[in-house]
Amino acid sequence: MTVDIRSFAAADEGAVVALWREAGLTRPWNDPHADIARARAVWPNLLLVAADGGEVVGSVMAGYDGHRGWLYYLATASQRRGEGIGRRLIAEAEARLEALGCPKVMLMVRADNEPVLEYYDAIGYRREMTRVTGRRLIPDD
Repeated sequence: MTVDIRSFAAADEGAVVALWREAGLTRPWNDPHADIARARAVWPNLLLVAADGGEVVGSVMAGYDGHRGWLYYLATASQRRGEGIGRRLIAEAEARLEALGCPKVMLMVRADNEPVLEYYDAIGYRREMTRVTGRRLIPDD
């Protein structure tokens, strides 16, 4: 079957969260269901899935704050890695961000995740010399 890249639909939620968990993207202090609801409340067409028939085989969440675009939760099903699904998801997210007037896209990768950093290096992303700091405003517990 052909893999289609499309906007997230409410029926995708369980499969997307399972995919994120399989890929090791979730953390106990972040509720992925709350992240989905928050993202859809602001930019509903920037949460994307890759679907092969009725099966979700990839996902990416994008956001735009008026200054920079951001990518989060890029994941491809483990048995489907190497097929270019992640690259297609990124390309679609970038196209949607650019259509909104977004001049640059950024993403965060955990510092010890060298394989993922190398993946992004290979598709044209550059490692920036910035540090990210954060503070929790609303607990997800």
